[in-house]
Amino acid sequence: MKLLTQEIRKALPALYSQDGLGTNQVAVVKFFNPVGSWTWYATEFDGVDTFFGLVDGYEKELGYFSLSELESLELPFGFRIERDLHFTPTPISELL
Repeated sequence: MKLLTQEIRKALPALYSQDGLGTNQVAVVKFFNPVGSWTWYATEFDGVDTFFGLVDGYEKELGYFSLSELESLELPFGFRIERDLHFTPTPISELL
């Protein structure tokens, strides 16, 4: 599965464009580990590799993560990180 389509690229605000909005930022895309508990919600993208958003792993925190890292993760049983095809843009405050 392609993690980032051209349509999603266009929908994601530029990196730093939502500075100061805190949890009022809107997550545009959701990536998840299908055999684990980690989830990444992207609110901004630099157009190349770096996202900003909510990372729900050991704890929930706002931070940076990269497309190349998500694409390179090799999970058990041959699984890869996936994009939630049914996710609708959601404010971070609702995801916390």
